[in-house]
Amino acid sequence: MRITALCLLMSAAFVCVPLQAAERPVAIAIHGGAGTIEKSAMTPAQERAHREKLREALDRGYAVLEKGGSSLDAVVAAITTLEQSPLFNAAKGAVYTFDGHHELDASIMDGKTRQAGAVAGVQHIESPISLARLVMEKSPFVMLAGDGAEEFARSQGVPLVDNKLFDTKRRYEQLQKAKDKLKQERKDKDYQAAVQALPTPYKVGTVGAVALDKYGNIAAGTSTGGMTAKRYGRIGDSPVIGAGTFADNDSCAVSATGHGEYFIRYNVAADICARVRYRGESVAQAADEVINGVLTPVGGTGGVIVLDRKGNIALTFNTSGMYRASRSSSSPAQVAIFKDN
Repeated sequence: MRITALCLLMSAAFVCVPLQAAERPVAIAIHGGAGTIEKSAMTPAQERAHREKLREALDRGYAVLEKGGSSLDAVVAAITTLEQSPLFNAAKGAVYTFDGHHELDASIMDGKTRQAGAVAGVQHIESPISLARLVMEKSPFVMLAGDGAEEFARSQGVPLVDNKLFDTKRRYEQLQKAKDKLKQERKDKDYQAAVQALPTPYKVGTVGAVALDKYGNIAAGTSTGGMTAKRYGRIGDSPVIGAGTFADNDSCAVSATGHGEYFIRYNVAADICARVRYRGESVAQAADEVINGVLTPVGGTGGVIVLDRKGNIALTFNTSGMYRASRSSSSPAQVAIFKDN
């Protein structure tokens, strides 16, 4: 039975208020990437900086929801905050490709309509998640890549920026270490095996958000700089609908982070939501089954944030840590990095 009104006892009389006008739950969860994140490897200042930026992104997204904004607006508000920070692997904090520049990917999906937009391999876009939303709302397509995506950006009045905007000393040093490891591995292995032998931190790193608004609609978005030292125009799961991002009001919203090739091959985001919709599983159960039951045995590393229309949230990962935060109408803001918080 669908409830269309909320009836309240007021001054000895029942007053029925349309449910849309009544207070409905809102919720948001964000992530800043999963991987080998050890407390012992972070200074107190580094940990504090990451926690503060996660809280800032969470608060900006939640503020949109509190004011009656859409889940799409909340997702974009949270992700752009993380894109503007050099702390995370997206936009201004993006890793380097093997050739020494940056190629950015992002996607967004509306759970109400299942409309989606994505960009891949863009090099001159300051906010890839914002451009992905324009692809969804202003084009007849789902995914645009490279020069074509940037041509579309210009047609929408989005300025192109110098790729050096995304340069950071930390990421450059990370690239040099990755290239050294690749060179060392290739003494005994071919290129494919050498890449597979790279430690987890070089293969993961993403930001994302999922949100539920007062109208009962959910949305998901993901943005990334990809894999350190990637070559040949490699694209990971972040811009792939069903792999790194998925949202459907009838099931759940998911944003993923991890070794993208596994998330693509195992259709992770869509698989989680299919389990929620067709098996009736909770978001926590579905996320655990896919991350720990499907990916872990085959060597896939990473995590997901998952949200349903009731405001239930799952923050699931099989790595030593995942930058994450959440807040809802029924639970206060929580920010965590490590397995034990």
